[in-house]
Amino acid sequence: MDNFAFVIHPVDPKKDVSRRFPLLGAFLPVSAINFFSRYFPPVYISHITGVCSPATGKVIEGWFVACPLTPQRSLELPPSAVYRKVIQTGRLAETLGARLLGLGGFTSVVGDGGVTIAKGLNIPVTTGDSYTVATAVQATQLAAKQMGINLAGATAAVVGASGTIGRVCAQLIGQDVPHLLLIGRRREALAEVADLIQDPNGAKVRLSTDMRDLRQADVVLTVTSSIETIIEPEHLKPGAVICDVARPRDVSRRVMEKRSDVLVIDGGMVSVPGPVDFGFDFGFPPGMAYACMAEAMILALEGRYESYTLGKDISLTQVQGIASLAAKHGFNVAGFRCFEQPVTDEQIACIRENAASGDVETQ
Repeated sequence: MDNFAFVIHPVDPKKDVSRRFPLLGAFLPVSAINFFSRYFPPVYISHITGVCSPATGKVIEGWFVACPLTPQRSLELPPSAVYRKVIQTGRLAETLGARLLGLGGFTSVVGDGGVTIAKGLNIPVTTGDSYTVATAVQATQLAAKQMGINLAGATAAVVGASGTIGRVCAQLIGQDVPHLLLIGRRREALAEVADLIQDPNGAKVRLSTDMRDLRQADVVLTVTSSIETIIEPEHLKPGAVICDVARPRDVSRRVMEKRSDVLVIDGGMVSVPGPVDFGFDFGFPPGMAYACMAEAMILALEGRYESYTLGKDISLTQVQGIASLAAKHGFNVAGFRCFEQPVTDEQIACIRENAASGDVETQ
């Protein structure tokens, strides 16, 4: 049977450990979870059933397997130690019979973006970044429309633009807007991205290392690999749309508490075709998954057992290719969520009214 496996890991240590080990999550402090995560073995999480393509009728199965490393531990340890732990997790997937392994969270961005991990396994590996890019831009476009933002006259910003995902997000969203702001830590790296976008008929590109410049942006895609939040209430323009693709999140919860005049959406969420049962609650409604998870499912449905997205370079061709396969097999960007809660049309209408009134405190 066609199948896949997907590696997850604790992003919010206490909450995510509690999903699988309630007592450990309840009683261990975050510092202890971070410490012990290096020594804990890979964990079998669940069997996934019911993923079915409406185009072909093919049904596939899969498995969630967990690498125990937390984001903090992933950044503290040498890349070689992280590679070993992820490869161990991949070998668990191999023993289950998986024919393809998807990498999630920090397991997809550490070091060389999965290249070394793929070399240590006998099955192909994909990071899911291609479909993550596609869905992030699609969700941003849909949200902008609902907020009444005409992208043809708007300024877009990409935070973390020099990263693997940010680079291609910038190329895609740059096709829709006349002004594009690239924000990152190193201006030299941002300049390299700008060179990919420069087009006499395309967006005018500006570079910045200052988060305060986000107040110029009507739409924001944020895709950094920071373990701390970096976008605060004072950084945002009234009426703006912010698509947060990063896990851990880039957008501070204070934005939700202080800025009722901006729309924050979680990036990379899609509906999975068929009566899917993930066998595990990772915080999404039934039938919904992260786009990075969906990329592995799409490839399995297509019978393409290959390392589709691997390393630090993603091409527009890859993004467009996986988006086309996703549409073929019935995967769609569906609805908006913010901090794991659904965003209703009524809430969006209220955000638009607040932005128009200009009464919201932004400091």
